[in-house]
Amino acid sequence: MASTLSQLKFGGLRGLRAKLLRRYEHKPLVSCLVGLYGCRWRRYERSFTQPGECCCNKVEGVSFVLLLVAFCLTLVFLYFWGQAKNDYNDFDWFNFGILGFWFPWSVVLLVIAAGFFTYITVLMLLAVCLLSEGQKLYLHWSHKIGILVSLTFSIVATAVLSDLWSKEWKTLLLSFQITAPYLHVGGVLLMTALAWTIALHFFRMNSRVRQGLILGFYLSVLSALYLVPLGLYSPCIKEDGTLGPAPALLGHRGAPMLAPENTLMSFEKAVEAGSEGLETDVTISFDGVPFLMHDQTLKRTTNVQEVFPNRTDHPAAMFTWSELESLNAGAWFLSHDPFGTVGSLGADDRLRAEKQPVCSLHDFLQLAARKDKLVIFDLYRPPRGHPYRDTWIQRTLEVIHNESSILSSQVLWLPSDLRALVQEMDPELQQTSGSRLPLEELQSNNIIKLNLHYSSMSAQLVREYAAVNISTNLYVISQPWLFSLAWCSGVQSVTTNAPQILRSMKSPLLVMSPDEYNLMWILTDVVSLVLILFIFFFHWWRERGLAFCTGGKITPDNGTYSKFKTELSDIWSVSSTHSQAERTPNLATVSEH
Repeated sequence: MASTLSQLKFGGLRGLRAKLLRRYEHKPLVSCLVGLYGCRWRRYERSFTQPGECCCNKVEGVSFVLLLVAFCLTLVFLYFWGQAKNDYNDFDWFNFGILGFWFPWSVVLLVIAAGFFTYITVLMLLAVCLLSEGQKLYLHWSHKIGILVSLTFSIVATAVLSDLWSKEWKTLLLSFQITAPYLHVGGVLLMTALAWTIALHFFRMNSRVRQGLILGFYLSVLSALYLVPLGLYSPCIKEDGTLGPAPALLGHRGAPMLAPENTLMSFEKAVEAGSEGLETDVTISFDGVPFLMHDQTLKRTTNVQEVFPNRTDHPAAMFTWSELESLNAGAWFLSHDPFGTVGSLGADDRLRAEKQPVCSLHDFLQLAARKDKLVIFDLYRPPRGHPYRDTWIQRTLEVIHNESSILSSQVLWLPSDLRALVQEMDPELQQTSGSRLPLEELQSNNIIKLNLHYSSMSAQLVREYAAVNISTNLYVISQPWLFSLAWCSGVQSVTTNAPQILRSMKSPLLVMSPDEYNLMWILTDVVSLVLILFIFFFHWWRERGLAFCTGGKITPDNGTYSKFKTELSDIWSVSSTHSQAERTPNLATVSEH
């Protein structure tokens, strides 16, 4: 009885071993993969890789390398442009200034980049699946053209944007401080998943050179991914209890996603969204009325082309206030929909936005005074020939002191011109600098706040300025990941296009202690390493078992492959002079119907 059980158990183990040693060719799957990758839909066009053979010829090898390069470049560009979303509005208006008409080029570019990346990713998945099935690679010529087009697009787009918009690379580097922990995990998972295909072909190769190149490249990339966290810095990886309060929000030209920028409606929407301060741009009209306008001309945000068709390109400061009052400063918002948010507005808001006039500095300051909000503004000097070219600062101070009820302490005075005179006239104004100057110079000018572009973000600099009672405001931050980074860096306030979005955030997108991050890092690497070692051991054991089952090492000298039909499947065997090899079928491949 015991002998019978032992035999059954041994027979079961042999059956399990035989199943593990078999390679199943999933015919429907392989047919689909070969058809999609190489447009070879007929069965006889499929080609199985025999032990010792390369998975492709030289031409297909070059095509696969180009596919891999295209995958990397399209991924990099898509990530780069995706992280640049914070500045899409600037990009679109930059093109408006060049082309003279509005179009959401940023979104179009994102869609094209996503399309190319998706296409290349699908080809990569098809290639990896074919290699995992032991099939030879043959890429159809149309896909080869598609790869070249994708490569060309990624290279040209990256080069052009680097030349015209190089500051976005700083945005890319900042984004790694938030995304790097997740990118690390994703990269390790991807390399772990590729271990099956790499191990399969590594142990089936006869060439030691090819084995060394493939394994060396794979281990190099894998090791780099394992060790990437050693060079990672993120202010959001910090000890528990050290995260400060969320930065205060200053509405950039109001709330330009909810109403036309620099209009009274926009600032009211910013107040409703919870902004602690309001940011704008001030120009002096020809007859001395300060009004709100960001651009040098009125073309972008008013209907000046309809009302004054011969003065479209004239400086905004060369119009009188009565002429400015005759313009519509809201209809463009509904027609252009610069942020893609017009659809979310109610009928009443749309009607109100459509009728917005040019806003004066007086009305802006009165709103801030009523709502007890801080204000900060860029003040543009009028062009030559303007009657207030040399007294534009004094005229602005007159409005603040004599024509509005706002307190001087509510005004963050940003213009650097005649700063000493301004301080002498009104020492209550909160002096603000738009430049990173030495601490001694900042203190000598009585600067209490810095107003810097977000690319200057540095937790160390924020701490150094805070130590001498100088707060930091960063502009323009509208994406949650950038706001999270500013929050973790200890920034006191940010200027934003999206106060309604950032106000709803209860915590940064990434916050973890060093111990938690180290645990995630080490656990990810260890689990990956164990899985990869198991996969390589399994393929080594299976290839060794296959060679044993066929009576020795399978080479052309010892035998040739033949194929015979059984009731269940097609089984590969090796004909040899060895009687054992003749009696034992090769378990290399079993085709599933």
